[in-house]
Amino acid sequence: MIELNAAKVYPWHGQISEQVCKVMRMFGISVGTMRERGLRYELDLAIEPGQICYLSGPSGSGKSTLLRELYEATTEQKVRLEDIELSETQTLVDCIAGETTLGKLLTLSKAGLSDVFTVLNKPANLSEGQKYRYRLACAIAGDSQVIFADEFCSNLDRIGAAVIAHNIARFARRSKKIFVLAGARDDFLADLRPDVIVKIELGGRTEVIRREREAGDGRADR
Repeated sequence: MIELNAAKVYPWHGQISEQVCKVMRMFGISVGTMRERGLRYELDLAIEPGQICYLSGPSGSGKSTLLRELYEATTEQKVRLEDIELSETQTLVDCIAGETTLGKLLTLSKAGLSDVFTVLNKPANLSEGQKYRYRLACAIAGDSQVIFADEFCSNLDRIGAAVIAHNIARFARRSKKIFVLAGARDDFLADLRPDVIVKIELGGRTEVIRREREAGDGRADR
């Protein structure tokens, strides 16, 4: 089990204009209240190996901020998708870690990259959606125990997102790696089956929902 903790406060430093004062009066708040409260993000989670945590909320709610704070606070071996470099000289199959060619191809397929022309292309030449899936494949193939991914499946269509979510769910249960994901979509949650959902509202308020793992979860993952 690992502990995920985040606490971040963004003080309000807005200029006190006539319009600002009118808005404050409309909502019954003072300058002191605004400066005292600001935006607060606080979260304490205990995550077991093989579990998935999904940070959900509308655009601007602070998902990326909270994900970054959780990443920086994690002491276990970790990787963040956005930090994975895109080679301009080697092909995908050369960049993915693995002992056999078949193993590398299977890893790429888990991330939705199975077309031969894509596999033999260079990461830097891929589309944005393919780059995201390539980085996901690299994270899966690596040694990191905790994988952080922002904007999870945000640039994929419904079917593509569902397939990758299903593959990640199976891989997490089998490998015992922990996934901490963030995104605004929820149409693939039935396939992702996250163990923990953190709902983030505008203003920083969070609600933690834990899902009881059903009997048979991971039964087909062997």
